[in-house]
Parts: sequence; C-alpha cells; structure tokens
Amino acid sequence: MHGALAETIAILALAATLIAAVSRPFGWSEAVLAVPMAGLLVALDVEPASAAVDRLKAIGPTVGFLAAILVFGHLCAQAQLFDYLGTLASRASRADPRRLLLLVVMLAAGVTAVLTLDATVVLLTPVVLAAATRLGVSARAPAYACVRLANSGSLLLPVSNLTNLLAFTACGLSFGRFAALMVLPWLLACAGEWLSLRVAFRAELVPAPQTEVPPVAAPRYALVVLALTVAGFVITSSVHVAPAWAAVGGCVLLLAARPRDIVPRRLIASASPGFCAFVLALAVVVDGVTRHGLSHALAHVVPSGDGLPALLGMAFAAALLANLVNNLPATLALVPLIAGQPVLALAMLLGVNIGPNATYGGSLATLLWRRLLPEDAAPRAREFHALGLATVPLILALTTVGLWASVRVLGV
Repeated sequence: MHGALAETIAILALAATLIAAVSRPFGWSEAVLAVPMAGLLVALDVEPASAAVDRLKAIGPTVGFLAAILVFGHLCAQAQLFDYLGTLASRASRADPRRLLLLVVMLAAGVTAVLTLDATVVLLTPVVLAAATRLGVSARAPAYACVRLANSGSLLLPVSNLTNLLAFTACGLSFGRFAALMVLPWLLACAGEWLSLRVAFRAELVPAPQTEVPPVAAPRYALVVLALTVAGFVITSSVHVAPAWAAVGGCVLLLAARPRDIVPRRLIASASPGFCAFVLALAVVVDGVTRHGLSHALAHVVPSGDGLPALLGMAFAAALLANLVNNLPATLALVPLIAGQPVLALAMLLGVNIGPNATYGGSLATLLWRRLLPEDAAPRAREFHALGLATVPLILALTTVGLWASVRVLGV
C-alpha cells in the first residue's frame, strides 16, 4: 500500500500506540495496542512483512540487553543495594535538604549511568522518598532529582538508556570512545539539573533537626558483582561481543548467591516482557511511518557536519521531536538518518535524553515516575512543565557545547 492512505494509516497507528502507552487504560501493558497495530500495518502492507522482520532482527539484540539489565537491577534491589545507597545518602546529609539534594543528584546520576534510567525511576525513587520522610525534610526536590537525572543522567554510557543502545549500534563508536566523548556533557547535565532544582526549590530546602539514621551493612557481594558487570560492559564491547552477555553474567552471579530466593514468576516479570514487546512493535510501527513520509520530512531537518551550529540544530530538533512523539519513537525515526555520523548521533542523544524533561509525555520513564509517586508527592502538570521549559533549553545548549568541545579535544 502506498500514497496518502498508507501514510494516514501509519500515522494513526503510531498515534494510537503512543496514546495507549501514555495513558495505559485499566493498567494494561503498553504492548496491548502496540502489537496489534504493528500486525495491522503488516497485514495491510503498509509495512512490508520482509521489512518488519528485518527491523525486528536489527532491534532484537538491543531489546534482549534491555531485558537482561532490568533483571540485573531487580536482583540488585533484592540484594539491598538501593536501600544501602539510600541509607548512606540519609546519613551523609545530616538532615540538611540541600546536602540531600546534592547527594540524590549524584546517586541518581550514577545509578542511571550503570543500571539504566528504569532502575532510578522504579527502584531508587521510593528509597529517596523514604529517606526524605525519615529525615523530616521536603521530598519534592529529591523526587524531581530522580526523574530529571533518570533522563539527563543517561548520557554517559551506551547501556544507560534504550535510546543510547539504539544509537550506539548505528554510530560505530566503541564503548570506551562513546563514554569518553559523553563524560563532559554528562557532568554538565548533572550540574545543570542540580543547580536548576537548587534554585527552584530553595524555599523548601530548609534544614530540619538532625535525625539519627542507623547504619546498615554494605552488600559487599552485590557491590563487587556490580563492579564486575560494569567492567564486563567495557570488555565485551571492546572485543565485539554483545554487552548483554555481561548483564547476563551479572544476573547469574547474583542468583548464585541466593538460589533459595529465586521466584521464577517475579524474575520474568522484572524483565518487563510487556514493555519489551512494546518496543519491538513500536519499531515496526515507526518504520511504517518513516517509510511513508516521515523519513523524507526529517531528512530536511537533520543537519550535516560536526560544527557547533550543526550539533545545536540536531540536539534541539531531536528534543522537539521527543516532546511531540516521545523520545523512543523519535530515536527510532532519527537513527537511520544519522547512521555512520557519530557526532550527530551523540548530539541527537542529548536532545532525546535531556529534552524529555520539558514535558510529561517526552519520556516513558517520566510517565512511569509520575504514576509511581504518592498522590501528595506528584507535581502538578503546570509546575512540571513550567520548570522543564524554563531549564531544559539552557541545559541542552550547555551540554551541546560540551560535546562540541569534547569532539574537538578527543576526536572521534
């Protein structure tokens, strides 16, 4: 099927898929509508069956890694790693919410970089809220820090975000080179997020009477496995082995330490099979849309070259698209257009990772964070968007300049 009818069907399928993923009626999985929409496009030949199979083969390893790292994060939580980190932050803050905010920013950035943004949103946020409540200080700034750093803090490593994984496979950089080029933008993004929250919530960051927080034993085995797994990401990538194997190895080591605690149903659920199916189906739907007009339209927007104006144009175009259609479909649509152009791919990641902090709909992680928050801790949409629109453009511009400087100093 070709022409205006095919284009209209593809766009409506993408819109329905995203609306269902954002709203999740009756608590349904994101995949409930995404999979039928992908099947419909194939059945109507809007998306040729051979193209759909090729797309699934291309994205399959990336989704496999996502599932493995989600299980790894779940096992780290079972090993009390997040509780330990939260207790450390509580004790180090000494009931000073300004110090707690800085510690949460650092903690969220580190967890996001190593264990993906999903671990920060799902596993770290409840620990941070509990820590603020225990200290008797406002939890709003630390809660914001978790979601803001879940997005912005995912710039550092290819494994930090699904968007990174998608771009990493297309940009041709090694794991180490990717991290080296992104470390300055990552640091600038983290600093910008901290300063934004420090200023925005300055009236609430009032020290409370110091509360004694009892120490907890360090989960040493889990910390060692975490370090080995991160090292495994670097090593496997350098020898052209899928980093998913390092994540699987980390899971095996953590499972071996507590075999009696294994509950197969929970282990499978921790891999988020519904979300993984959603990602696969969304890739097919987005390919159908790009095949019928979107790719041609975006080709006129994507700049060329690696100068500062081109990087700024790429970052802001990607951020705008992420807030219009969500950052995951934005990445799927843009990656084919910047394949083999690593500097533009990194600039795109700045846009699709930092940009979603401007609106609720920019990232599925943000929507998940909003649903998981207690009602009294969830910010109003107007407040969230006002803060995002006031701060995201500045942070995005600053980090893009940082990327440009890194490329000039280190090369590609």
